[in-house]
Amino acid sequence: MNPTTDTSAVLAQWEADEALRRQSMFKSGVSRPDQVAGLSGAQVFEKLLSGELPYPPINDTSDFILVECAPLRAVFQGRPQLRHYNPLGTVHGGWIATLLDSCVGCAVHVSLPAGKSYTTAELKVNYVRPVTEKVGLVRAIGAVIHLGNRMATAEGRLVGPDGKLYAHASTTCFIFDAP
Repeated sequence: MNPTTDTSAVLAQWEADEALRRQSMFKSGVSRPDQVAGLSGAQVFEKLLSGELPYPPINDTSDFILVECAPLRAVFQGRPQLRHYNPLGTVHGGWIATLLDSCVGCAVHVSLPAGKSYTTAELKVNYVRPVTEKVGLVRAIGAVIHLGNRMATAEGRLVGPDGKLYAHASTTCFIFDAP
């Protein structure tokens, strides 16, 4: 197989996935409590992806978007841009951490039953190689490792369309009754 062709095919698929998701994104905002009361995490994300709930404003600020979500898994896609750079000429680690925090946290959230919520207690990020505009797109793929009654753990990987790993993360989340 030709790696260039494979990368091009993956990039084309990622672009198509993003375009599809953006079609249902009408407005940013924060869901009202009455809009999410009694819904499981999976139901919340179903409504978010269909446009019934507003998408989070951080998507606009950070240039990333949720492209896939299922119980125990969440995938975000981001576009590293010059405005995300640090003084060293690469994407700031905070942008990478935010993208990874989103994928691991949402992997936990989408897995929760109705009446439960969560908060991140710990996030650990390992930066493997620098991210620049030249990468084009990156995906943060989050997966739950453990989901208990009061605690969950998840891991995430930030990869380019060529499969290169740029960073990886782990999180611990506290699970509690939703207010």
